[in-house]
Amino acid sequence: MRDGGRPEWLKVGAPIGDLYDRTESIVGKHRLNTVCMEAVCPNRRECYDAMTATFMILGHICTRACGFCAVVHGQPDTPDAGEPERIAAAVSELDLEYVVITSVTRDDLSDGGAGHFASTVDALKGIDGQPAIETLIPDFKGDRWSLSQVVDSHPDVISHNVETTPSLYERVRPGASYIRSLRLLEAAKDMNGDIKTKSGIMLGLGETISEIESVFRALIGSGCDYLTIGQYLRPSPANIPVREYMHPERFESLKNLAEDMGFIHVEAGPLVRSSYHAALPVRQRR
Repeated sequence: MRDGGRPEWLKVGAPIGDLYDRTESIVGKHRLNTVCMEAVCPNRRECYDAMTATFMILGHICTRACGFCAVVHGQPDTPDAGEPERIAAAVSELDLEYVVITSVTRDDLSDGGAGHFASTVDALKGIDGQPAIETLIPDFKGDRWSLSQVVDSHPDVISHNVETTPSLYERVRPGASYIRSLRLLEAAKDMNGDIKTKSGIMLGLGETISEIESVFRALIGSGCDYLTIGQYLRPSPANIPVREYMHPERFESLKNLAEDMGFIHVEAGPLVRSSYHAALPVRQRR
């Protein structure tokens, strides 16, 4: 199905309910950003109703301008030193057992914001009944020292999305590098083999099945443990258009393929995003 009216399987209801409102209130009270809001995630209703959210650190302005992303790009503000403790307070108030921390890309910072990630992980580890922690990181321009700061903070999962196939990078991820992303995942595993690594890919941008399979093989080759596969949804007319809406059965087929290739856990479906059901593989291991 080509771009235009979205098919029925992609339609979600409007946000409602006391738990949704409470989650939104806690996030607002602590002056935090969430990727749920900034990236126009279609699962915000489901996640907020479950009193969970993916926190986005280092501000809400990105230094890159990826064609698929709704996050504002431009010149960001100085990192907020009090943000890690406010996130810890919000996570404690939400009583989260699993928390995902992501960020805008901060090419303006010497470490790409890696130290701020580490500070946030440290703050979360101070919570009573410490939650499992996933860090969904940018590529840090491939800098190993920056990556090592996150690895040395010992999150449970380090996630970094390849997003699409190599042939589409110039249009979808200008400023990024497919090989650099693969090497980042491989380096994280080399630095600490006990930390699980994770990546994600969007479909519907014009990729072929053979290209998707090639990405799966490359991720397995980098030591990647977990994978998410979702449908690209155009967040605004300013973003690149959808080339095709994939049927749910296609996602199920790709999930089976990825599992057969060796991924420990795969989430696949039209509305799947990086953080969707992120706690499942870690809960299964405990």
